[in-house]
This record gives sequence, structure tokens and C-alpha cells, in this order.
Amino acid sequence: MTANLVAADWIKRIADEERKRDAVRAREEEIADRKTRLVRLNGQRLVEDLRATVIRDIDAFRAEFPGGRTPHIVLETTESQPGFVVLNQAPAGVSLAVMPNLANATIKCRYRFTTTNGLPPREETVELVFTGAGEDALQIRHSGTGQLYATADALSEFLLVPVFMGRPR
Repeated sequence: MTANLVAADWIKRIADEERKRDAVRAREEEIADRKTRLVRLNGQRLVEDLRATVIRDIDAFRAEFPGGRTPHIVLETTESQPGFVVLNQAPAGVSLAVMPNLANATIKCRYRFTTTNGLPPREETVELVFTGAGEDALQIRHSGTGQLYATADALSEFLLVPVFMGRPR
């Protein structure tokens, strides 16, 4: 036989609080799982869209200098890695390495600014993270500032300005 147990009010309160925490954890896990699925499904496409936009913007920048001094800016890719490198080969050159890590839902962007005065190169790293934008959409967010980049155009501008200008922001 089982006895009917009557729980004290404090036990009921603690049990209710624990159920609420369980519900919050379950919701957080569901959100994380959804983000992982979105990154797996759409992350590579976003990186490819960014690469195509960067190529377009480099070509448009070069076209602004017809017949004269054309900036020598190139994009390098490898088949084995999903990222790319943009090089401004001016005397005071800049390189930008864009290194996506889809497993971690991040994109590391490393700038290297070289000088002509013999000082060592200056490096800056920016970390971008994939973030959900509703049920089925991804955006890219700057982890330091929280700035959202909803389009490849906006992200290309953010990434290429220091390369085109030859100096950090």
C-alpha cells in the first residue's frame, strides 16, 4: 500500500522552481539545436555569398581606377579550406584572412597591416558569430560590438574598408 503524502508548501515551491528551470533549459537547448541545424544548412551558403560579394566589390573598386594606377588587390582561395584571403599588395600592404568554422558557428577575420618603416606588422582579429534571425534565417554578428550584418553586402563593406584604405579602422 502506498500512503498519500502531502508535501509541505516549501517542497511544492522548490519543485515548481525546478520545473521552471527545466523548462528554461529545454528551451535553450531547443534554440541551440535549431541554430546548429541552421548553420549546418545555411552557413556554407552564407560564406559562399560573402566570398562572391567580396569578389564583386574588389572588381568594382579596381574599376574606379581606369587607365591609371589600379590597386593590386587579389582574393585567394583554396579548395581544402572554406575561407579566403584578400591581399592589398601596396607598399604598405594589408591582408585579410577570413576563416569560417561552421562547427563552432564562427568566422575569424584576421587583418595584418605591414608598414614601410621597418616596424613589425600589426595584427587585428575580429570574431563574427552566426546568430538566428527568426525561425529559418541566419545573420552574422560581430562578437565584440554586437553589430548585426543581415546581408553579404554589409559584411563585405565592413571587412573590406581597412583593406582598401590600407589601415585599421
